[in-house]
Amino acid sequence: MFSNLPPITKALLIANGLVFLLQLVIPEGALASFMLWPIGSGDDAYAYSQFLPWQVLTYGFMHDTGGLFHLMFNMLALLMFGAPLEHVWGDKRFLTYYLVCVVGAAVCQLLVGWWAMEQGGRAYPTVGASGGVFGLLLAYGMLFPNQRIMLLIPPIPMKARTLVIIYGVVELVLGITGRMPGVAHFAHLGGMLFGWLLIRYWRGQPPFGRGRGGPPRMRRVH
Repeated sequence: MFSNLPPITKALLIANGLVFLLQLVIPEGALASFMLWPIGSGDDAYAYSQFLPWQVLTYGFMHDTGGLFHLMFNMLALLMFGAPLEHVWGDKRFLTYYLVCVVGAAVCQLLVGWWAMEQGGRAYPTVGASGGVFGLLLAYGMLFPNQRIMLLIPPIPMKARTLVIIYGVVELVLGITGRMPGVAHFAHLGGMLFGWLLIRYWRGQPPFGRGRGGPPRMRRVH
C-alpha cells in the first residue's frame, strides 16, 4: 500500500518519520531553534530559543519524543485524509494546501503564545503536524461530506462532515476552557481556519471574489 501512495503524501510521511528519528539521537537543545517559540520568548530565561521565521514551517515536521502516539496519530490521519485529497487535487495543489495549513496553525499559535506571555506565562515551544492534519480533516469533510469514517476510539461510524464539526467544537471548547493543557488547540483550529479560507479562495467564494484561478468548484464525492 505504501508504494501506491501519491508522491507528496508519501514524502510527508517519510519526512516526519526521519525527523522523529533525528530528534531521538540529537539533544533537544540542539534542535530547539526549529521548534515554534512564542514571540518574545527570548526574554524568558528558561526558553531554549527565541522565535525565528523558519519555525512556522519546521515545527510541523517535529513531534514529542516522549511517546509515539503523537506521531502515529498524525501520520495515520495524514495517510487517511491526505492520499484521497492528493488524488483529487494533484500534488502541487495538495502540497500548497498542506503547507498553508501548517503556517496558518503557527500564526494562530503565535498569537495565543504572545497573549499568554503578556499575561505572565512561560514560553513553551510547539511541535507537531497536527495543524496541517486538522486542515486535511477539514478539506476531507468539505470534499467528501457523506463519506463514512470509522473512529478507532470509540469504534463508531459517522459521516466525514459530522466528524469535522465534532472535532472543531471539541477543540474550541478545550482551547477556551484549558481542560487539556499541553495541547495546542488553537493551532489545530488555525489549521482548519486557513484551510477553509484557501478552499474558498480557490472556489471564488466569499470573502474572495471569482476568477482567482483554479476551478470554481472542486469535485465532491457523495
